[in-house]
Amino acid sequence: MAKILMPKATAVWLIDNTTLTFEQIADFCELHPLEVKGIADGEVAENMRGADPVASGELTREEIQKGEDDKAYRLTQPAPKYNEVPQPKKKGARFTPVSRRKDRPDAIAWFLKHHPEITDVQISKLIGTTKSTIESVRSRQHWNATNLKPVDPVTLGLCTQIELDALVSKAAAKKSQARDEKEARLSGPTLRKVVTPAPAAPSEDGGADGDEPKRENITAEQLFANFGKKTDE
Repeated sequence: MAKILMPKATAVWLIDNTTLTFEQIADFCELHPLEVKGIADGEVAENMRGADPVASGELTREEIQKGEDDKAYRLTQPAPKYNEVPQPKKKGARFTPVSRRKDRPDAIAWFLKHHPEITDVQISKLIGTTKSTIESVRSRQHWNATNLKPVDPVTLGLCTQIELDALVSKAAAKKSQARDEKEARLSGPTLRKVVTPAPAAPSEDGGADGDEPKRENITAEQLFANFGKKTDE
């Protein structure tokens, strides 16, 4: 037997509305008989509002009648209507009333103009349209392209403001993430600074290692004067 959701409140209701014994009520509500007696005397759960177990499906009128007829009878809960919790139905394509379907191209034009970051799949799920219709509006091939005007889908009644805000926020976050990844990819690793070696100090021969010794500047007069000396010798 499943546990009673509100045992004391249920006991209050059974005391006030049935002739069941304290033992029967205590057994059903999983309380001590003295606690049930205290509730009846107003010493426990004072001013507590009773909870109808029949209305909540935890007990039936027939079961109460059996208990009232036989003081030794122990109350039992009815069998659950469902052996397991029913699973929620999977959401399919959004249904759009016929009166609203003619407004979808205007909503598509609004998305293409104000939120190009939202994908065709997201638009299709939100307003219940098809990719081919979105492409025809984008390429201006739609049969009513000349009369299309960008209109907020919330104004057209194709979705709620909460749904639209959630979709816009999701698309903006995805676009920002893609931009950050692109910038990180283009920046690449930081290049190391190339250090130019300092010129080697001149050696005792007058030049750096492997370089030709530096020549002294000699005037024409000094050259001819030296030449004359060498001839006389």
